[in-house]
Parts: sequence; C-alpha cells; structure tokens
Amino acid sequence: MTEPVNFQAVLDEINAEIRPLLGAGGTVASYIPALARVPAAQFGIALRTCAGAEACAGDAATPFSIQSVSKLFTLTLAMQHLGERLWERIGREPSGNPFNSLVQLESEQGKPRNPFINAGAIAVADRLVSLGDACADILALMSSLAGEPIAFDEEVAASEAETGFRNIALANFMKSFGKLDNDVGPVLGMYFHQCSIRMSCVQLARAAGFLCRDGAHPVDGLAAVTTERQTRRINSLMLTCGTYDAAGDVAFSIGLPCKSGVGGGIVAVVPDRLTLAVWSPALDTTGNSLLGMKALELFVGKTGLSVF
Repeated sequence: MTEPVNFQAVLDEINAEIRPLLGAGGTVASYIPALARVPAAQFGIALRTCAGAEACAGDAATPFSIQSVSKLFTLTLAMQHLGERLWERIGREPSGNPFNSLVQLESEQGKPRNPFINAGAIAVADRLVSLGDACADILALMSSLAGEPIAFDEEVAASEAETGFRNIALANFMKSFGKLDNDVGPVLGMYFHQCSIRMSCVQLARAAGFLCRDGAHPVDGLAAVTTERQTRRINSLMLTCGTYDAAGDVAFSIGLPCKSGVGGGIVAVVPDRLTLAVWSPALDTTGNSLLGMKALELFVGKTGLSVF
C-alpha cells in the first residue's frame, strides 16, 4: 500500500469484514467464571501512530480484562527497576508448552522459560513485590501510559483467586526451588490483580505506544519508559513468546510482535510506525482471540506493514 495510509478507513474495512463472523467460532475463557459471562460477539480495534494519531472501529471503547497482556507491562516495570538482574531467574526462550504448564518447571529447577508464560509472570510479580507496592505501581504505570485513570476489576481478581489452582501450584513449585523471594500469597495477589486490569482497545494501543517509539513515553513523548535496547528486547520477546505456544504460527501469518491474553485482547507493534490493539472474547484452541488474530492478518494484508 502506498503512503500515506488512511488507517481509519483500513480499520473500518476490517470491522466490516469481522462483524459477520462474530459468534461463529471460538469459546470464551470459561475456566475463569467472571470471564465466562462476557458476551462473545464483540470486536474492537484501535491503533496509535508514533506521531500520536489514533483510529478505532467497532467496540474499541469497551473495557475488558486484559489478562496476560498485562505481562507486557509488568515486564516493562521490572526492567525499569532491575535491568539485567531480572534475567537471573527468568529465561528468554519460547516454551513450546501451554501457558500454565508445570512440566518444564520440574526439569528446569523452577526457572520459567520466559516472562510471558504464567510461571514467568509470577516470577516477575515476585520481583515487583520486593520493590514496594506492586499493585499501586502497575496501576500508576498504566494510568501514565494511557493518559487517564486505569483500575483493576476486583470481581475478576477475586474470581481468579478462587479458581486459579494451577497458578497457585506454579507459585508454590517455584517457591520450593527457592525461586521466589516473597511469600506466595502476596505474589499471587499481585499476579491476579494485574490480570484483572480493565482497559479498552483505545487505551491499550495508546499505552503500548512506547514500543513503537524506541521507548519514548506515548503521551508526553519526553520521559523514556524504556531504553532503546530494552524496547527492542521487549518486542523480540513478544514476537517469539507473546502468543503462548502459537508464537511460530503468528510470526508466520502476521509477522508482528504480539502479546495476547485470554480476555480476548491482543497488542501488536509495528516498530517506528504504530501500535495496534484488537479485542474479541472468543478464543481459539491456543488461547488467543480467534477473530483478533484474523483482524491482525487482515491489517497486515491491507497495509503491508510487517517486521519481515
């Protein structure tokens, strides 16, 4: 596609193509009761360019539980404070296993493969708990990046705490290997709350804007959220590990760094151009938004924007 791209027209086209498919496939994350009640037939898409221009379509203003998309931002917060020390207990390799798997922790002595699987995000949460009020810190970061107040959904957080038996097992398993510094309770409290953060596609596209601007703050453009090197590393982890065990297929079919969540949200980055957020609650068999992935494929096809 030749420049300049009319992004609003592109998003409107995608919304028009996706709407007839709503309700035709996929299932919501029923293992979290509060998410099981979310109507599946919804779709939103929004983007923000490096220059600050925004476009959106569909249910882009509807807030939803960002779930594992939050791992992108807790990783950012941990990298801000810990730098290279963060990687002493967390790897940077794709797992090749489901996001809540216990299998690799046994053979690898409690060290998670990467910060985007559940075990890795719990390890990140542990480091943040050591630094202070982790829940307040992540909300402060999200509100700053989005340019407006961001809050937890306490019902979702409570629902996760009541049913998150595998995450409880993961945390206790890591604790048994000496890989968590803090008590399991506060660490899981942070993890369940970060997953319950409620944001819309518009807010998410804006908040992730630093990832397409070499780390520059997406709202004020002055203070650096991350260094250029850290930004490249986050984007590379999104590409290789950000969509659970479907990361290879996503790189092949979409070719953008992405981070997904079982709430149906996905954030994607086109370095030096824009950030994109899509949301549709019905998930495919890998835990990624079925129509969200379809929308990202359409976006790349219509614009030609890819890291490859």
